[in-house]
Amino acid sequence: MGALAARERMTDARQVELAELLAEVRRIEVQSNRLVKGVMAGGYSSVFRGAGIEFDEVREYAEGDDPRAVDWNVTARTGRPFIKKFVDERELTLLFVLDLSASMTGGFGAWSLRQMAARVCACLGLSAHRNHDKVGLIAFARQVVKYVPAKKGLGHVLAVVRDCLALPGDAAGTAIAPALEFAVRVVRRRATMFLVSDFLAGGWQDALARCARRHDVIAVRLLAPELEPAAAGLMRLRDPESGRTTVVDWSSERVRAAYRARTADWRARTAAALQRAKVDRMDVPVPRAADKDAVARPILDFFQMRERRWARR
Repeated sequence: MGALAARERMTDARQVELAELLAEVRRIEVQSNRLVKGVMAGGYSSVFRGAGIEFDEVREYAEGDDPRAVDWNVTARTGRPFIKKFVDERELTLLFVLDLSASMTGGFGAWSLRQMAARVCACLGLSAHRNHDKVGLIAFARQVVKYVPAKKGLGHVLAVVRDCLALPGDAAGTAIAPALEFAVRVVRRRATMFLVSDFLAGGWQDALARCARRHDVIAVRLLAPELEPAAAGLMRLRDPESGRTTVVDWSSERVRAAYRARTADWRARTAAALQRAKVDRMDVPVPRAADKDAVARPILDFFQMRERRWARR
């Protein structure tokens, strides 16, 4: 009887956990849909589809058209502005390469890094769905944990978001390089890959450069609130991957200055390595309090950066 009761309690706990997970996916879907249909509308398609790669037709200029698309020969002959219209030759493949290490599960923010990553992936995945693109996932810790081939459909995108939240992590550490090498082997056609991680592990630089030569890779660097020192007081901290604990006295200005220096050095080294690999970076700070703009703001900043780059070409 005792064993049966224990199994029933375990089943009830799993059902509650599943219900909470599905509710979280639903909340993320609702929030992300508002962003995708609102402030982010049009940003995704303009950044990742550009001006198109296959000529379709010439038509008369309409308000809001891109002036770069003006066909000056036809415009000169007719005396009215005309533009060249292009269409995409094929759909885009969007792939999330997601870090599931233990360092992604904690933190002092409104959400853990994993929860923030799920929200970013939901916004980008739903934007891809609205543009009839495929979405896939490579989840990893020390090795690849799960590979979800890219497919179309809202249900598929939501399943990817669910995996971002629900897949088991690895408390023993992380290695980014094996996931990138897996992506190069498995994904044959050029794809847009979002590498979503806190980038606290090392040894990924060469693998990232090789992956970026074949695919359009964007590094989504999640920045936890604890990268800034606490205001004051003693605090016991535990490394989620090594299990090592330490007590830090944030009242000491020397300790605070040393912590800031180490954090700044890590930021600079990571940014320089990404630049050498010719990979764009999207920094995503995790807020201390829930804020929907905290998800949209870094994505919009990234879209605008890429649009400026297109304008300079």
